[in-house]
Amino acid sequence: MQGLGPGLTARRLLPLRFPPRPPGPRLASGQATGALERAMDELLRRAVPPTPAYELREKTPAPAEGQCADFVSFYGGLAETAERAELLGRLARGFGVDHGQVAEQSAGVLQLRQQQREAAVLLQAEDRLRYALVPRYRGLFHHISKLDGGVRFLVRLRADLLEAQALKLVEGPDVREMNGVLKGMLSEWFSSGFLNLERVTWHSPCEVLQKISEAEAVHPVKNWMDMKRRVGPYRRCYFFSHCSTPGEPLVVLHVALTGDISSNIQAIVKESPPSETEEKNRIAAAIFYSISLTQQGLQGVELGTFLIKRVVKELQREFPHLGVFSSLSPIPGFTKWLLGLLNSQVKDHGRNELFTDSECKEISEITGGPTNETLKLLLSSSEWVQSETLVRALQTPLMRLCAWYLYGEKHRGYALNPVANFHLQNGAVLWRINWMADVSLKGITGSCGLMANYRYFLEETGPNSTSYLSSKNIKASEQVLSLVAQFQKNSKL
Repeated sequence: MQGLGPGLTARRLLPLRFPPRPPGPRLASGQATGALERAMDELLRRAVPPTPAYELREKTPAPAEGQCADFVSFYGGLAETAERAELLGRLARGFGVDHGQVAEQSAGVLQLRQQQREAAVLLQAEDRLRYALVPRYRGLFHHISKLDGGVRFLVRLRADLLEAQALKLVEGPDVREMNGVLKGMLSEWFSSGFLNLERVTWHSPCEVLQKISEAEAVHPVKNWMDMKRRVGPYRRCYFFSHCSTPGEPLVVLHVALTGDISSNIQAIVKESPPSETEEKNRIAAAIFYSISLTQQGLQGVELGTFLIKRVVKELQREFPHLGVFSSLSPIPGFTKWLLGLLNSQVKDHGRNELFTDSECKEISEITGGPTNETLKLLLSSSEWVQSETLVRALQTPLMRLCAWYLYGEKHRGYALNPVANFHLQNGAVLWRINWMADVSLKGITGSCGLMANYRYFLEETGPNSTSYLSSKNIKASEQVLSLVAQFQKNSKL
């Protein structure tokens, strides 16, 4: 197979399913800690290949397969997250780039540019610099990828690295750099050309249906009848597998075929379809209502974007008249963000900058207490939705607050909400915010029951994506912009 990288053949990419970790050494105190750390250092010295001199880069034999296998075996025996984090931290800090070599080669390139030497000499100097910028651990990852199951192991290793970073067990620029290098290598091995699009139906193998059910992270599958409904009439379920491992889901997309852009998730995941036989004249819109990554080690690898694009083409082949494509997406983090605002205003002597005076009066009359303090308690649970009066009173303020959260709250200039950021990067339009769109416990506690539609106008996705990524401009509908304007008029954040 061509294009998988030097020495990487299809057999290297075994199914990405990992057995439970066996008991292994743990970081303890005293002699046990010292012995384990010495064992780690000895392993890394033996397993990480030294960087050959530039002139010998293509003549140096590959390290013995056993050296890489020793690393895989040792790592697999570390049962504790802290132990794996310690080994990965030592690998990142001790076996990265030789900064002295980088400085030397950089100086050489600058000197040649000042001397205005011929192009061939300058290009070779730049190639030496590129070579010096390759960290040593990349060689270890490259050789591990040649082992049977090696890429599977590296996906698992990156998942551990991300977990260790999230837990702050290992930190620093060296660790972030190693994560980026490994992500780049996985992006090459899992690029779109090597991915197969597979559709799931009720007649798919039981094992596949089980994996799809277990992978569903957005709207959990309750039972087999629920699963049957999600792959039955007026529903589509697709996943990407690697060309070497058909039937092994990497990322899964659920689609509802509807008459219009859906505004309520319960109508999709709970209600039965209008008939057991699909009538094409009933289908006018494709709603992407769930996308789930099955392998955490592939976070940041551009699988979801490619999957949506491929599914759109597949649906257009099946339904040539289909022209409306949209998501119905959760808004994770909205309740947490809102509670943070309420908490800060409660601490600031009852300051109110979220609600109008009339809204405060109405909410206080319903709840019998100060607006911010009472809402802080109520929104921390799902009980508030049992009061129809309170639900009606909160609709207007929470809709405009949610619009601002999606449109105005930023991280480094891009949408703070990760789901919004994903669809906006794809070129979608922030189309509509829906009230009481997800009344499940997860929907109420995570986003006050709100959901958003991100609409894909196929001819505009390219320009929209470019505008968002380069200029950080968010394309939004009149409904959303109107709500944002209401927020800017009535709230004083």
